[in-house]
Amino acid sequence: MAHLVQQMAYAGDVPWHHIGNQLPPKQPIEVWAEKAGMDWEICSTPVRYMTEQVGSLGSIMSFNDQRVLYRSDTKAPLSVVSDSYRVVQPRELLEFYRDLTEVSGFELETAGVLKEGRKFWALARTGKQTVLKGNDVVKGYLLLVSSCDRTLATTCTPTSVRVVCNNTLSIALNGATNAIKVPHRSSFDAVAVKKQLGIAVSQWDNFMYRMKMLSERRVRSHEASKFLLETLCQTDSPADSAELTNERALNAVQALYEGHGRGAELAAAKGTAWGLLCAVTEYVDHERRARSPEYRLDSAWFGAGASLKQRALDRALQLVD
Repeated sequence: MAHLVQQMAYAGDVPWHHIGNQLPPKQPIEVWAEKAGMDWEICSTPVRYMTEQVGSLGSIMSFNDQRVLYRSDTKAPLSVVSDSYRVVQPRELLEFYRDLTEVSGFELETAGVLKEGRKFWALARTGKQTVLKGNDVVKGYLLLVSSCDRTLATTCTPTSVRVVCNNTLSIALNGATNAIKVPHRSSFDAVAVKKQLGIAVSQWDNFMYRMKMLSERRVRSHEASKFLLETLCQTDSPADSAELTNERALNAVQALYEGHGRGAELAAAKGTAWGLLCAVTEYVDHERRARSPEYRLDSAWFGAGASLKQRALDRALQLVD
């Protein structure tokens, strides 16, 4: 089976089942670009078509309102977009971190290309971290991702990682993520995004205060069952109410919560709302069925898995509000 991850690089522990090129810490942006497979450009050309005439091939015509995007290195096609579509280059994502890594104490941890170049990302540690009861360490990260196939705006998301299990969770409060999104109809302005980012990153202390509240909220068995049912079974619309309960997911997450998950026996997680949330994030990031680990990563960060983790966070916070 072809990998969804075209190429990636990482510093530190081996992620996602040994995929990628390992780098020593604090490598320059130029090295990251090469090893992460982000040292190429997205090129553009008008859509062309051939007219057919009886007995001849006809003429090659251009449709200037639409453009084909393709890779500069392999010439492989990436997508067809409108003439107003604003391209963000893979290298721009790494350049975004240049001053953050050189001056502000950030450190790149992973970067790479998904779906043959249609989606690409860079993830960096911010230097912030919090320790919950039982030495349950949670670190702050910044995820920057973009696409060239109209599936995703250029998105900068403050993210937390629970170290014991490498689970990811976007920093989100009050039912909304702190992500900064730049649609492709606008130009990506790194300076403007960093100005907004200062506000988003400042939410770290508030976010971790809420996570500490979750770690101190003891959960009874009937509350845990209700949480899992509401989180894993869509009931937000009449159409959803007819769906069958996802028994496999319920059993898997419950088992993770009840002691089989990584760090489930730590004081912060055992029998708490934090433990319920971590069981869901571990299931999404590591246990949920997927065509491959790469597809699971794509879902956990950008797709249905990310939505499930957000729903779990919202439900968990309801237990302490």
